[in-house]
Amino acid sequence: MRPDQIEEKSFQLIEERVASHSFNAREWSIVKRMIHATVDFDLVHTTVFHPRALSAGIAALRRGSPVITDTNMVKSGISLQRLHTYGTKTVCAISRAQVAREARLQGKTRAAAAMHTLAPLMKGSLVAIGNAPTALREVLSIAQEKKHRPSLIIGVPVGLVGAAESKEMLIASGLPFITVRGEKGGSPLAASIVNGLALLSMENGNE
Repeated sequence: MRPDQIEEKSFQLIEERVASHSFNAREWSIVKRMIHATVDFDLVHTTVFHPRALSAGIAALRRGSPVITDTNMVKSGISLQRLHTYGTKTVCAISRAQVAREARLQGKTRAAAAMHTLAPLMKGSLVAIGNAPTALREVLSIAQEKKHRPSLIIGVPVGLVGAAESKEMLIASGLPFITVRGEKGGSPLAASIVNGLALLSMENGNE
């Protein structure tokens, strides 16, 4: 099978295995990609969308706003070809030497320090967190200042410590978000959501 045939067959199998769900058509197109990336059918029950999540994320991409990620794995999983039209850039600071220094000095994780470093880019951005709950908490803290508020936060960190709690904080924040309740998550999941939004942004030329 060609890669496009494998993907098409995978989506067909997902449709066959999910008898019912509560998502609208555009939300379901995102969730299907999430399942395709992880083979985790629990996502049908745990994925949560803020009512303005898709419109906010699509608008940010169409403006060419940056996509800020917590890990290079999320960054590398995002298909820039789909975003080329908008001039969208992906940004990750986790490997910067200054971030490592700040993390040591302030007693933060590198992921949290990276988010702090990228705060000036966050206004109107799309932030995708797939690994570190501490990064998500840092973004929420930064977003309390309106001048650094992202358009959309994709918060799907994975882990036994702090992941579920950080997602509940995101849901309670009032900010546009896409998340998955509980301990599951991961970088492939975050990248799949961005890629799904990119595809939606290319449809019909408008909302």
